[in-house]
Amino acid sequence: MTEPMTPAAPSPRAWPLIPLLFFLVVFLGSGLYYTAAGTDFAFYQIKAPVVAMVAIVLSMLMARLAGQRVNTSVDRLLAGIGHPNLLLMCLVFLLAGAFASVSDSIGSVEATVQLGLTIIPAEWVLPALFLISAFIATAMGTSMGTIAATAPIAAGFAGATELSVPLALGAVVGGAMFGDNLSMISDTTIASTRSQGVSLKDKFRVNIWIAVPAAALTVLLLIVLGGGEHQVKAEPFRFALVVPYLLVFGLALSGLNVLAVLIVGIVTAGVTGMVMMPDYTLASMNGAIYTGFEGMFEIMLLSMLIGGLSRLMTDQGGTRWVIERIHGLTRWLRLPLQRAGEVGIALLVVFANVFVANNTVAIVLTGEMARDIANDHGVDLRRSASLLDIFSCVVQGLIPYGAQVLLACSIAKLSPLALIGSIHYCWALAIAGIAAIAINRPRLPLPNKENAEA
Repeated sequence: MTEPMTPAAPSPRAWPLIPLLFFLVVFLGSGLYYTAAGTDFAFYQIKAPVVAMVAIVLSMLMARLAGQRVNTSVDRLLAGIGHPNLLLMCLVFLLAGAFASVSDSIGSVEATVQLGLTIIPAEWVLPALFLISAFIATAMGTSMGTIAATAPIAAGFAGATELSVPLALGAVVGGAMFGDNLSMISDTTIASTRSQGVSLKDKFRVNIWIAVPAAALTVLLLIVLGGGEHQVKAEPFRFALVVPYLLVFGLALSGLNVLAVLIVGIVTAGVTGMVMMPDYTLASMNGAIYTGFEGMFEIMLLSMLIGGLSRLMTDQGGTRWVIERIHGLTRWLRLPLQRAGEVGIALLVVFANVFVANNTVAIVLTGEMARDIANDHGVDLRRSASLLDIFSCVVQGLIPYGAQVLLACSIAKLSPLALIGSIHYCWALAIAGIAAIAINRPRLPLPNKENAEA
């Protein structure tokens, strides 16, 4: 079936953004309500896809009042949901969840922790926690899974020594955000690259020049703060259990299609489990894969619904209105055109992330608008993808109601407000991201296909 013809470009107007504003306000309002009620994970009690569906209905009603036929709105909604980039992103979400689940089911996370403790000097507890978390998150593609696996270790270290609990947990959360930001199979990486139409490898090449200096500064700071007097003993582990992570990371860097990378990773992890554990069967692998699918269902469904809502808002002139407001802001700041566009993209995703408290959702919400801003301001789409991921990561690691901070604090029975000041990596990443915009670095030598055609 061919995609319905795109309507003529409408005049910029603000009212089509009301459904999106409704979505954001419900998220923030419900989170504040449940926080006041003392509910755990208060900002995650209201399910985002349900709110997104209500926002879509509201958008279609507003379009009907403006004279558009309901059938036309439905066609445009389906065109947004069925965009090839969006469908590919959803498929990658499923496979990434399956790989993380299968790897976890065979004990790869524990083996990776012990590998890190073996390689890193034992007296560097804080840097070790940061680097181990970074490696696990890079391999698994999930900061939440990394924190769940590593935060208990950090809390145990702090309880057995005089190490500060906020410092130990801050190192874990910072490392998890660093690895998640660079990972080839992270949902934030997938969302940012697909929304901007760039390759995983190109986005990685931009990100690494911004994230690694921030990580290096964090490690140096943790060495100083840790004092080096705490000892941690590594336990025996089987190196073969780490191989699926290393293989996925290497294949992703080689430029192999991400679907092929994840399929190879799933098969490798499953076969490794069956070879090394007699009780791990094909049925066990099947169950782990489906568990991974289930874990990605919400973000996959939300991505599809937000894709449809974005198309409706764009057709009604809402997206163009946002872009013109950002144009006005950047003219007021008197910034060069490209730098102004990058500031606008950063502010856009920061604003969304503060409201929805989820970096992947923030990227999905703002991805299409960010791409339009990039094209209008001459911003390399590889840089816009990187900025979306970086600044959503910064906010997600510093808001006291974000899932990562809440999970770490629930494990260690610590106040979120006591932790966010110790997540040094996110503060350093904010500085590095702002500096990258200010000095217009890094610059990649060759534009990607999308930029060449823009």
